Amino acid sequence: METERLIMRRWRDDDREPFAALNADPEVMEHFPAPLTRPQSDTMVDKIERSFDEQGYGLWALEVRETGRFIGFTGLMWQRFEAPFTPALEVGWRLARHAWGHGYAIEAARRAVAEGFAVAGVDEIVSMTTVGNRRSRAVMERLGMTRDPADDFDHPAVPRGHPVRSHVLYRLGRP
Repeated sequence: METERLIMRRWRDDDREPFAALNADPEVMEHFPAPLTRPQSDTMVDKIERSFDEQGYGLWALEVRETGRFIGFTGLMWQRFEAPFTPALEVGWRLARHAWGHGYAIEAARRAVAEGFAVAGVDEIVSMTTVGNRRSRAVMERLGMTRDPADDFDHPAVPRGHPVRSHVLYRLGRP
């Protein structure tokens, strides 16, 4: 898939090193329980690729069309942990710091959402993040997603007492 400035594609082996670097960056991973080790990052790529094999969509590797540089991912992932809104198809993104502030996340997220509604057969796509993640929340709002504070939740995969356990949920209905 493509956008004006990005190529959204399946993962390649040469994406693993820059992906591991962004997953190890404390600033990129500020709103996650901890940065990822290289093996954890590689396991995540393997899981992402399996979702493409099983569903035909997932978290696409993002490449800047003009330079060919890998900058992270944006895409769709089923969330099945126990919560009042699950199972739910989530749109999400994670970009390297050098890619922040260029509008890449919203550009790719718009394309991913359109693909999600076209192929996944869902009436709603969600997105979630920690309460303090202002950047991601701004992307969600620019996507047209809305938040009801009654939907906010403690993420069950984050240990109790961890500062990133509290999450906000945004929703977008089928257009």
